[in-house]
Amino acid sequence: MCVICTSAEGQTTAIQHNVLKSPNGNLQIDFHQTGDEGHRRMYYSVNFYGKTVIKESELDLRLDNNLSEKAMALQVDTHQRWFENLKVTGVVTSSKDSLWKPVYGEQAQIRDCYNAATIAFVKDDNPIYIMYLEIRAYDEGAAIRYRFSENPKGTYYNITSENTEFSLPAGTMAWFANWAQAPYQKLPLKNWPGESERPLTLELPGGIYACLAEAQMVDYARAKFRLSNDKPNTLVTSMAGEAALISPVATPWRVIMVANSPGVLIENNSLLLNLNPPNQIQNSGWIKPGKIMRVMNLTTAEAKANIDFAAQQGLQYILFDWKWYGPAFSFSSDATKVAIPDFDLPGIIQYGSNKGIGVWLYVNQQALLAQSDSLFTYYKKWGVKGVKFGFVQVGSHRWTTWLEKAIHQAADQQIMVNIHDDWRPTGEQRTWPNLMTAEGIRGNEEMPDATHNTVLPFTRYIAGAADYTICYFDKRIKTTHAHQLALAAVYYSPIQTLFWYDRPSQYHGEPELDYWKKIPTSWDETKVIAGLPGQYIATARRSKDDWYVGIITNNDARKLSLRLDFLNKDSQYTATIYSDDPGLNTTTHVKVRTVRVNYKSVLQANLFASGGEAIYLTPSK
Repeated sequence: MCVICTSAEGQTTAIQHNVLKSPNGNLQIDFHQTGDEGHRRMYYSVNFYGKTVIKESELDLRLDNNLSEKAMALQVDTHQRWFENLKVTGVVTSSKDSLWKPVYGEQAQIRDCYNAATIAFVKDDNPIYIMYLEIRAYDEGAAIRYRFSENPKGTYYNITSENTEFSLPAGTMAWFANWAQAPYQKLPLKNWPGESERPLTLELPGGIYACLAEAQMVDYARAKFRLSNDKPNTLVTSMAGEAALISPVATPWRVIMVANSPGVLIENNSLLLNLNPPNQIQNSGWIKPGKIMRVMNLTTAEAKANIDFAAQQGLQYILFDWKWYGPAFSFSSDATKVAIPDFDLPGIIQYGSNKGIGVWLYVNQQALLAQSDSLFTYYKKWGVKGVKFGFVQVGSHRWTTWLEKAIHQAADQQIMVNIHDDWRPTGEQRTWPNLMTAEGIRGNEEMPDATHNTVLPFTRYIAGAADYTICYFDKRIKTTHAHQLALAAVYYSPIQTLFWYDRPSQYHGEPELDYWKKIPTSWDETKVIAGLPGQYIATARRSKDDWYVGIITNNDARKLSLRLDFLNKDSQYTATIYSDDPGLNTTTHVKVRTVRVNYKSVLQANLFASGGEAIYLTPSK
């Protein structure tokens, strides 16, 4: 539809509206360009079930290609805003509906279903610059990115800032976190103490929940969200510095996930995977999800004791963390040599292999930067299964591309990866599934309280797997033991760290740890049964015929009714329930009981303050 209107100056202005609907028709994206030659601006909006999610918001990139243009004797662009003289030359629509199977994940198969529009632009005074605006409408949300075709004159693209806006309804609240490992605050869209991390989960008036996220951020600078300087209730994409690009190239996807309940946002987080290319690892049989524990004291005897404990408790890996090869922050340390006496790493790896336990090694950024071209070749020869990247620099275009290259180098040598500290994934684990998990989370290294733990599934975990480093015996835990037990089901991580600060000697046959012994880390089906950010969550995950349920509450006690209508209607189940019982005369105060249930059953969970409940459901024989 093309509408002709008149500007304030009396000049004729064409407004080209392009409306794109999701496959089920409930989500709608509107794009239009306004202004006359040399003064054009682009806008979009998003509606969900007829309700406004994103009001008219501007789409804008700022580029400065002057140095490249001058060096190559090309026409120098002098426009104040790079987008202001882009002219629409065509619109192509398409659709897709397919299923794909991840190597591991929260679902056994993922549907990728959307309608798309690609809008072509050219600079009206310089035809070597062609840009495409790609828009996708999913039932689960909207995605937008900018793509530049191969430049015929070879000029480079230096993006100095991205100003993609998200104008939200008045009264919207946001779960704000200033950095990836920060605590969360629920704030209105004003007076923020800085920029907010992504994903950014939002509560809109009228019962709608949204999440602003980033996908396929692999050759760019990380974005956060800042408040607009001049528009109320408006967020603006804020890049961590410039991005120096070579065409053909695309910016990361800007994603607006939408749902009528916050739990559905979690169930739909595969949208970020769908916005990344397919698996690039042809033979992925060596990628094995599993549970892992850290060896606290780096000695051969302690390592073997941890291997014995891991095998006994149904774990698959152990981790040697921090300084096993020398001072981690020094370039003089060699991550191919053990620097600790009485630490027989080859013997330990062999001992673990004999017991079915693999070894992961921590390597800090200094050694990764200096040695990554050969490091993973050594580790493959040693029989190492994975590497935990530590204290990596993040955010800038330089460190983003470096880190992605290191993930690829590890994949070439069949090494799995866990990235720690401030980095968060953007769906690239679909493309490189050896990227198993990442930190970017305030986990048990900081010992957060239960309220924080109930925020995380609705915020950080929408980005994908997170290494929370769950503990059990450490006395600094601010929750009950049943709460910690349930986290293994609530929190998704294909490499799930358990017993982070714990030692085998602290185990005294606690019967409830049978739940961790049984639980897998990759799933066939995931359902969020109930939950509200900062209050509580109940998550059910299926592996083959068995279901594992985790329920946690915040710092307040509460009672929940748990419907089991997700169970197979033709089966009877035995439910083993692990719950807090302060009156129980054990060190962990976790009661274990069993009941017979079916899909019509409703279980009552009486949760103590900072408490939780774990449930294992298996078909009755």
